[in-house]
Amino acid sequence: MRCSAVEPLFGASFVGYTRALSPRNTWLQMPGFFNSLPIPVLTIGLLIGSNIFMTFAWYGHLKYKAAPLVTVILISWGIAFFEYVLQVPANRIGHGHFSAAELKTIQEVITLTVFALFSIWYLKEPLHWNHAVGFGFIALGAFFIFHKWT
Repeated sequence: MRCSAVEPLFGASFVGYTRALSPRNTWLQMPGFFNSLPIPVLTIGLLIGSNIFMTFAWYGHLKYKAAPLVTVILISWGIAFFEYVLQVPANRIGHGHFSAAELKTIQEVITLTVFALFSIWYLKEPLHWNHAVGFGFIALGAFFIFHKWT
């Protein structure tokens, strides 16, 4: 049996344990209801939640330009923590059902959708035709990623 690259660092029992993990049995045990959801639904739901936190962490402070920069950075980091609490499990659960490229594409489409809504409703900044065209091209890119070519 070949020695794993991590075995010298963490031991054989760790390697055996990590091999036993399945996409549904990750380091984060989801409550019972979530385990009954199909992997795509759970993955996309977690990514949507993650993106809401991410958008507030990255852009929410723009309404508070008088706040000290250090304060804004610390608050943004605190918000971003919750982004990662949802993002990491989403990618772990979704990988295997989706490829890494597909997960990234889903992430970007969700990011643009959440940002567009955030921009309009929270920042009160309208989107224009050129934004819609740009977002449309990104959606077209998603089509090419997910289309099964023969």
